[in-house]
Formats: sequence, structure tokens, C-alpha cells
Amino acid sequence: MKVNTNERKNNDKALKPANGNNSKKRHIEHWKVVAFYLIIYDVIAVNFSYFFGLWLRFDLRFSKIPQIYLDSYIKFAPFYTVFVLIVFYSLHLYKSLWRFASFSELNRIFASSVITTVFHAVFITLCIKRMPISYYMIGAAMQLALVTAIRFAYRYVTLERTRRERNVSAVHNVMVIGAGAAGQVILKELKSSTEVMAKPCCVIDDNPNKWERFMEGVPIVGGRDSIMESVEKYKIDQILLAIPTASPKDKRDILNICKETHCELKSLPGIYQLANGEVSLSRMKAVAVEDLLGRDPIKVNMEEIFQYIKGKTILVTGGGGSIGSELCRQIAGHEPKQLIIFDVYENNAYDIEQELKRKYKDKLNLVVLIGSVRDSRRINMVFERYKPDIVYHAAAHKHVPLMETSPNEAIKNNVVGTYKTAYAALRNGTQRFVLISTDKAVNPTSIMGASKRLCEMVIQSMDAISKEGKMELLPFLHAHVNKTIDGQVVHDPVDHMAVDGMREGNRAAQGKKMGTQFVAVRFGNVLGSNGSVIPLFKKQIEAGGPVTVTHPDIVRYFMTIPEAVSLVMQAGTYAKGGEIFVLDMGEPVKIDTLARNLIKLSGYEPEVDIQLAYTGLRPGEKLFEEKLMAEEGMLKTANELIHIGKPIPFDKEVFLKQLEELAKASYENSDCIVEMVREIVTTFLPVGDRPTGEEVVRKSRIGSVMAEVAVASMAK
Repeated sequence: MKVNTNERKNNDKALKPANGNNSKKRHIEHWKVVAFYLIIYDVIAVNFSYFFGLWLRFDLRFSKIPQIYLDSYIKFAPFYTVFVLIVFYSLHLYKSLWRFASFSELNRIFASSVITTVFHAVFITLCIKRMPISYYMIGAAMQLALVTAIRFAYRYVTLERTRRERNVSAVHNVMVIGAGAAGQVILKELKSSTEVMAKPCCVIDDNPNKWERFMEGVPIVGGRDSIMESVEKYKIDQILLAIPTASPKDKRDILNICKETHCELKSLPGIYQLANGEVSLSRMKAVAVEDLLGRDPIKVNMEEIFQYIKGKTILVTGGGGSIGSELCRQIAGHEPKQLIIFDVYENNAYDIEQELKRKYKDKLNLVVLIGSVRDSRRINMVFERYKPDIVYHAAAHKHVPLMETSPNEAIKNNVVGTYKTAYAALRNGTQRFVLISTDKAVNPTSIMGASKRLCEMVIQSMDAISKEGKMELLPFLHAHVNKTIDGQVVHDPVDHMAVDGMREGNRAAQGKKMGTQFVAVRFGNVLGSNGSVIPLFKKQIEAGGPVTVTHPDIVRYFMTIPEAVSLVMQAGTYAKGGEIFVLDMGEPVKIDTLARNLIKLSGYEPEVDIQLAYTGLRPGEKLFEEKLMAEEGMLKTANELIHIGKPIPFDKEVFLKQLEELAKASYENSDCIVEMVREIVTTFLPVGDRPTGEEVVRKSRIGSVMAEVAVASMAK
């Protein structure tokens, strides 16, 4: 088909890129414009500097300057100018962000001045003419002054304008506590940052030598006793605690004063940030209620743990939970050969998997598996395939009230799950098996606490069998060995074959010492864990209250998740088999006080803005927790905060037979499960057998007197 020539030309024009007048003009960056003006300024400044030296030498009278000196200066000026520009460019004096100029830029200006001064003195003297001494000295000094002045003047003008704007539109009036290195860094950033609209008004420090002086232009008004007065005087609404070296007790005392001001509180997490040069406003975190506990953090021998874990295959059951995930984080940082995360809840497992992959990339051999510790085939397959050297068993049901209404599930998951995992570890040559236990296992009043005591007894039994080689004593707790159909018990042939195989293996291992060391680690409530009261209190405060506390006198021992995990890992290094490791958690904390402090940290007044409601003790709940049973003694370890409870002796063979019946009853969802547990755990006082209401309070009061005294002294 023939196309019209004019039409084709028009089409060609339409398709042709618009380069000419229609093209977008190339954008020139602002800094390049500034650099161009700086070059012009430097050309004028460096030449004027040495002319000024010559002019000053002859009493500021141009007519008195000898022509030979003036000719020499003019002859050398072009060469010197080119050299100066090359040096300045090489030292990045035209590419620096002068708005943030500091000692780095000043050092480069000084270096460039030294280099150019030496060049000027040597080459004008050797190649042209020796000039007066004052010419060299005054010229060099003037050049340094002019080059420095223009650059830092830009920084000063910019900062001054920013400061005025911030003072006008400041969102917060800020008090900084700590006139040390960290406090200075925070003040500098407050005064220079354009993103943080806050005005530093005063500084607090307990050192009297610093009072009535200034830091970064901000007055140091006094010590901690001046906090309340200064908040009123300067209308402070935000307090930044910048004392990373403070002891937990000092930090607690200062924060106890600050929380009464109803200001927003933030603090630096720790001293390591100061050592690593990581102090900044972005590193400051909101003060949490655990900062008010005032207990020294657990100290562990990290080198010992590193040597213990390095190069080993490690399995963490329940690895997606609060304790399990922190275990995975710390293990991943100690160069294991392989880390295996095993969890039944895929969302939690996925979250910790992604976190570790982001942090360690290809440096960590990570395997994440989904499965239940109640599934014999699955757990056995994991052990047979991966042959873990160390197992941290954190998988468990932990919520006390929920387990009271589902006691069979507590036995299935906690007791049977622990047994199956420990059995697989024993059969597959695991070196150490560490059970995560709880202080609720001591004189338990809940089925959850009793189930964890049963777990400890499982571990003690397994350790004895490991040392004695009596594998034939171990029963087979399989959920589906027997099935009930139309009221008749029938055998499942598949599981029956599996049991026969395990029996054959037990007979082959009879008399052999297996070598697996089983230990348990017992600790109290963990702040920030899924079962902690803190998240519940925060949600209730956000909703406007009331904050529910079961009883005004209830007390608990608390520790942080990293502390709990460090204890578990340290216990693994101390293990010889059969021990129950116990943390000395220091002073107990009143839950009522904890709730009130959290309300104050949120900027509210307890019983005024947010009400507290006392709901009464829940099923299975104590007024106070115990760390050890009365029958257990205390042995010391190399760590003064970690003790060993001597295991209460019991008949292992009788226990294992009782355990077999208990497992069978739990899978049949028996209504008698609590009574069966009571027969095995003699210290268990279940809900139906214990007094309630005021009787509980009265009887518990005797045991909690010391705890109340400690709380009272801490409050003072």
C-alpha cells in the first residue's frame, strides 16, 4: 500500500526523540554550584593572603613595596594558584558537607595549608626570589584563616538558623541526665539534628564539680535531687537518661524519681554502645518497666559458652517461642556447625528463620523444621537424620489457667513430649539435653507446674538410665499403639512395628552406658515473654484501663529473656548429668507495684487516670513462687548466681511405670488425670484439694513474709 510522503515525514518526526529545544535541561546539583563559588573564593583568598603578607611587611603602603618583590609575587601566583586547587581538590575540600563540618574537615584544611605553604616557600625561593620572612609567615597564617573561616562560617550560619527554627517549633523540652561522654553526644545531636525537633534545656549529673557549668551551651543544674524542681522550672516533657555506665540500682533510683514527673522517658540500653561509639538519639529506647527492677544482670562466661557450642549441631525445640527464639539468636552468634529450629507453630518459626538469615546470611547453617514433640516418628526422624550434639528443649504449654481447664493437654505436650524428645536424644547419641523448667515446678499448685515437675523427673530418670545403661526400663509412650474402635481396643500395626524395632534397639543397647547428660534449668517469670503480665498490662493501659491484678500482695521473681537464655546456656557447660540448675533471681517484685510503675511510665496517674482492679487468685496460682523444694539442698557453681538443687530421690522404675499409665490416660482424655499426677508428684496440691480465697492468702502469708520485707526495703 502506498503511503503519502508528507504523512510519513510527520510520523517520522513523531517517533524521533525530542533532543533539541524540547529536551530537559540538565540539572546541576546545588553542591556543585557551591563548589564553583568556593573555587573562585580560594583563588582570591590564597593570592590575597601572600600579597597581604608583603603589604603588611612594608607598613601597609603599596608604594613602599620593592618592585622586585612585587614582580616575584605576580610571576609565581599562577603556578601557586593551580597547585593550591589541585591539593584542595585531592583532599576533598570541594566535596565535603560543610553543614556538618567537624575535626575531620579541619584536619584536611590544615594538611592542605601545610602542603601548599611548603610548596610556596620552597619554589618561590629557589626558582624566583627569596622573599622576606614575614611574607611566608603572614601569608601562610592568613591563607589558613581565610580558607577555614568561609567553610566553618557556612556551618555556623546553618546551625544557628536550625537552632532558632527548632526553638520556635520544638516539640519537646528535653532534660538530659548524665554529663558524661554519652550525654555530650546526645546534646550535640539534639542541637544539630533537623529531624528531631527538641530543645535541650538542662542537664542533671550527681557530680557536684559539674554543677553551675555548661555542656554544649546547656546548663548543668544539679543532681538527681534537682530533677523534680528542674522539670517544673524548664517545663520539661521528655527526659533522656544517658548514663550507660550506671549500676542497675542507681538507674532504678533515678528512674523512680523520673516516673513521678509524668515525662516521656528514654534511655541508652547499655555501656557497650558507648564503647562501640554507637551512642545516638536513634539508639535511645523508651524506658521499660524492667529498668525499674534494679537487679544486676546475670554474668556468664561467654568464652566458656563459645567453646562449648562452637562446631556443634544444636537442636532447639520450641525454637519459635520467646525463650526458644532468644536461644537461637545467641547460639547463632557462637559459630555452631548447624542450628536446627523445631517448632509446631510455623509463623513463629518463619519469623526467627528470616531474622537469622538477614543477620547471618550464608554464615549460618540453619535448618527450620515444623513438627510436634508429641509425634514419635517425626522427632525420631529429626534425631536420626541430623544427629544433634546438644538439645535445648523449650517446647511446652506454659499458660497456667489454660492448662487448668485442659490438664490432659499439659501432660501430652509437656510430659510425653519431653519424654519422646529425651528418648530420641538418648537413642541417637546426643551429648547433652537441657530442659527448660520453671519455678512453678516447686510445690506445684497448678497442673502446668506439676507437669514441669514431671518433666524434671523424666530428665532425672533418663540421666540415670544413660549412666547405667538400663534401656530396657524405658516404656514406649506412643499415642497410637492402641486404638479404640466401637469400644474395643485394637492394635495399630504400623506403630506396633515401630515399637518392636525400638524394643530390639533397647535390647541391643542393654548394659551400655549411653553417655547423654540430661539436666534441667529452672527460673522464674520472664519479662517480655508470651506469658508475661507486661504485654497484658500495656494493652489494658492503651484501652484506658482498668489494669487487672489478681491480688494486691502477689509477688514474683523476674528476669529478662536474655538473662534466662544465658543461664540455660551456662547450665549446659556445667552439666554433669541429673542436675537441676536454679538462678538466684534476687529480690521478688510485687505485681501491684509493677502495674503502678507501668502506668506511671505511660504518663498516667494510677487510680486517677487508670484504675486498678483486683480479680482474685486464678486456679492454680500462688501468692509467691519458690525456687527450690524444701527437700532440695543448694550447691554452688563457678557462677555465684547459678546454683544446683540436689535432686530429690525417687524410685525410677516405679516412676516410669506410672508415667506409662499417665500417658495412656492422657491420650484417652481421662477425667482422673489430676488425681494420677497427684499420686506421682507428692508435693502437688491441686485446685480441688487446696483452700481458696482468704485461706490461701492467710496460709501463703507466712511463706511470703520475707518477700514482702524485701519489696518494702526496695521501695524505700
